[in-house]
Amino acid sequence: MDLMLKAIVQDWFVLLPIFICSILVVAVAINKIIFYEKHKRNINDFIPGLQKALEKNNIGAAQRMSSQLGGIISEMVDEALRIYTEQKAGFSRAYDISSSLATRKLEQHLTILGTIGGVAPFLGLFGTVVRILYTFQDLATQGNQSAAVATGIASALIATALGLGVAIIAVVLFNYFQTVVARFESDFKLIKLVFLSFIDSDEEIALNKDNSIAL
Repeated sequence: MDLMLKAIVQDWFVLLPIFICSILVVAVAINKIIFYEKHKRNINDFIPGLQKALEKNNIGAAQRMSSQLGGIISEMVDEALRIYTEQKAGFSRAYDISSSLATRKLEQHLTILGTIGGVAPFLGLFGTVVRILYTFQDLATQGNQSAAVATGIASALIATALGLGVAIIAVVLFNYFQTVVARFESDFKLIKLVFLSFIDSDEEIALNKDNSIAL
């Protein structure tokens, strides 16, 4: 503990970027956890109800179910209903645009974690190199003092340890949040498939009518 405090006091100027990175990691983690929990929904029970409403072409019932569900999933269902009623022919492209925008919202600030995960080890290495240079300088002016050399090297390695620690946490959080985003994207695709199934069935019915008329 004394060595850690000594390193912070002596090398604060090189450790400061690492501390800033750690604060950013904590801030982003808290922000994303709150955001994902706010929008997290289990749609296993919602999808069958949505299918029944679409089978009956009851758009109002589907909208009410979506409103009760809430969250970003509800926003995507509402958007899908709007496209479904206004432009069935271009449903897939229009929905994909909305889905991509929603995914960007989910991925917001995650690049900070990815960047810190790659940069923090180098910041720690930079701090280690700086402290070792100061240690050799002290050694040159004060003579051969093995205890001072050992203390200086140990203090230098603290920067590397802090940098690696921050980087590991950032990478773990980044990968975890990417998994969460992938689950949301899976829900978006499932909603899209539900609507496409009804659009395809409508097209098949229309095609069969045209064929029967032709015959």
